[in-house]
Amino acid sequence: MKPSHSALLLGLIALLYHPHPLSAANKGEAEKAGALLFRDKGCAYCHGVGGVGTKKAPALTGLPKDKTWTGDKITEQILNGGQKMPPFRDSITDDDVTNLIAYLRAKNKPVPPPATSRDSAPATNPQ
Repeated sequence: MKPSHSALLLGLIALLYHPHPLSAANKGEAEKAGALLFRDKGCAYCHGVGGVGTKKAPALTGLPKDKTWTGDKITEQILNGGQKMPPFRDSITDDDVTNLIAYLRAKNKPVPPPATSRDSAPATNPQ
């Protein structure tokens, strides 16, 4: 193998085994996007505003410190649901999941702006 191919191969292996975490700027943007998704996808309906928990679903505020809830485990829960939680596999993208996880793990969760009537109004069909 030529040296340039070896370096390329090692670089690709390193990327596979050591994915880059979100940069500080991207992390903040992901957290904000996750806050909007948490509100708009209905997560707050069951888990409460900010994930504080309700009678319908548990609090999610402990996730930043709970090492048993890995990114993979949170992804699995969001996509496939479980217990009383419905699956969101068909209504959420991989980027959405990444942003939700960033929000759930944020120490200082961003507060999304209030939903506007446009955000919550059903789509109309202009005549």
